[in-house]
Amino acid sequence: MSKHLTPSVAGLTLFAFFAVTAPLPGMAQVPTFSPLAPTTVTNPPPDLPYTLGAGDRVGVTIFDVPEYTGEYQVLVDGTLNLPVAGSIPVKGLSINEASERISQRYAPFVRRPLVTLTLIDARPLKIAVGGEVNRPGSYNVTLNEGQQFPSVTEVIQVAGGITRSADVRNVQIRRLTNLATRQRYTVNLWQLLQNGDLSQDVTLRDGDEIFIPTTTGIDLVESRQLATASFSAEAVKPIKVAVVGEVVRPGPYTVTAATSGAATADSASGSNRNVGGGSSTEPPTVTQAIQVAGGITQSADIRNVEVRRTTRDGSEQVIVVNLWDLLQEGNLAEDVILQQGDTIRVPEAETLTASEATELASASFSAAIINVNVVGEVQRAGRVSIAANSPLNQALLAAGGFDNRRARKSSVELIRLQPNGTVQKREIEVDFTADVNDESNPPLRPNDVIIVRRSGFTRVTDTLGTIVSPISNVFSILRFLGF
Repeated sequence: MSKHLTPSVAGLTLFAFFAVTAPLPGMAQVPTFSPLAPTTVTNPPPDLPYTLGAGDRVGVTIFDVPEYTGEYQVLVDGTLNLPVAGSIPVKGLSINEASERISQRYAPFVRRPLVTLTLIDARPLKIAVGGEVNRPGSYNVTLNEGQQFPSVTEVIQVAGGITRSADVRNVQIRRLTNLATRQRYTVNLWQLLQNGDLSQDVTLRDGDEIFIPTTTGIDLVESRQLATASFSAEAVKPIKVAVVGEVVRPGPYTVTAATSGAATADSASGSNRNVGGGSSTEPPTVTQAIQVAGGITQSADIRNVEVRRTTRDGSEQVIVVNLWDLLQEGNLAEDVILQQGDTIRVPEAETLTASEATELASASFSAAIINVNVVGEVQRAGRVSIAANSPLNQALLAAGGFDNRRARKSSVELIRLQPNGTVQKREIEVDFTADVNDESNPPLRPNDVIIVRRSGFTRVTDTLGTIVSPISNVFSILRFLGF
């Protein structure tokens, strides 16, 4: 056996990153964070050397002593069982520290042993993710040769991405610095998004715990930016939401981003309208959910639409959305991106001007088809279905037009129930050549009633018929009796 005159040194070759196994049943579990209280808060954590643990496979090379050289696995108790030296505790030691300890154990058997310790296969990492992520739980991350260790954002992706209530400025990482002390670090992923600060995307270690707190207030502009982040939830995943209040068909709906809300079916006509552009990959939004529910009614208060959201800690967030600002200013931030379980409530408007009602009727999230009633002297009296914001002339034509023998064609009556409960009655002069205008061809609202009166000649003939009819009946009876 050779003698050695050089002091022991340690070499390290470490090539590892992660291939994350998709969360299989029993793999992702509700995380139980360590009861150890964090000692300090720093930002971000230092880049410390890799420490050995049970499951690591290492190569031990003792220069000029091939019989002691080989590959060994760290056992479940954190020890390496080596020839001659026996069981050596290495759990929690860096590669250099473990190499030094192995050198010390071989010193009685080899003069000045020159030991090189190499990490061949790193053990699977177990990392817990809690808070505002879509699939909180514990995850096993397998490290493969030639890759790197997982970062915070990569593990968040594995956990389904952040929710819409995540506070990405205060993401917490809890890490064991030794066997008895856990230290807490805070990273700011908003800085990563805005400034490309990679120091915030911390490389993780075995046993790390990630906690994403709930934001105290939702910024609508930031919310849309976060929706496009790599660690956000997948946009194409369908979500289930509830839409209540002043919509045509309130209730629960499944909204799919791939079709941007699918097609809204208007029960009155049975027709479908594509409301989202077909192949869009944008996450579902408030207006898309309203479209799926048939659109808003004429009584909707779109300045105070509420999105109610339950956070991971059980509290409820209420986001007030002003869709009028979206219509007037094109402020897309008001079209809030939704998440699983959201409830959209569209309240009833206390007051609504005629001009506002007309503009709402032409909005993309208004009902595509409305029903009005045309009664009196027309060819097909009754309820008719017309496109939203259609004028009075369109409704008359949909009812088959005037009864040419009986109708008064000069004017009709329009009866409308106002949002405040009052009834408005107007006499409107009919002009089939007129464009849409409030005087002679006003746009209609759902449930308007159009009354077509009889002409003067028809009233006279109907009156005479009422008077003469009994006399005619008497003569008919007399003729029947033979008089």
